[in-house]
Amino acid sequence: MKNFLLAIAISVPFAVSSCSRAPDPSATAAPRTPPPEFRTDVTPASTDPATDPRKKLVVFGDSLSAGYGLDPGQSYPDALQRSLDAAVYPWRVVNLGISGDTTEGGVARLDAAVALKPAIAIVELGGNDGLRGLPLTVTRANLEKMITAFERSGAKVVLAGMTLPPNYGPAYIHGFEKLYKDLAAAHHCTLIPFLLADIVTPDLHYLQRDGIHPTAEGAGIVSETVLRAVKPLLGAPGPPL
Repeated sequence: MKNFLLAIAISVPFAVSSCSRAPDPSATAAPRTPPPEFRTDVTPASTDPATDPRKKLVVFGDSLSAGYGLDPGQSYPDALQRSLDAAVYPWRVVNLGISGDTTEGGVARLDAAVALKPAIAIVELGGNDGLRGLPLTVTRANLEKMITAFERSGAKVVLAGMTLPPNYGPAYIHGFEKLYKDLAAAHHCTLIPFLLADIVTPDLHYLQRDGIHPTAEGAGIVSETVLRAVKPLLGAPGPPL
């Protein structure tokens, strides 16, 4: 699947304006990296999370959020934190991305994420389900559990959608893309139709050699995509109340 997003680059105008299954799912999934507890907070080390008065924005995702293949500090949640700090938004980004995670894995660690009491939760999972050709009913049910749990805890949910290469077949791709749209509509949450839409170019300039994960520059662009989606939920900039 090295040319995963090259194929999408050709078809993405159609996929975003409205994606035979892969023979080897293991070739498309980044290695799962179990954290000691979770991925670390992206707040500067000088800030004590226990006494930080800022609201929490949790990024609950897979390798795209974890910053697979990048140096520490280069993931899109890191770039998002820098943008929030520069604009003096009183928010702390907590990166709970785990490489290789599926929606099933997300459900398994959901309670710990909800216990952080985030004010905003970006749910960025499902891509590895799709690449493995898992039943769409399972993916949808798991995503709905996450959305519902975060909403019940008081968080506003932003759902980050994904698409798939053409070889997965039009029926499966359409159903995969549609489940994000349907869940966002049912729960009245913010939808990013395709998280990587702004970095898919014919030359794959903003992607690593695997053709799947963003480079550091690409991650910065993805953070801008995310910032546009969450900005209406942030409130006014300024010091924490």
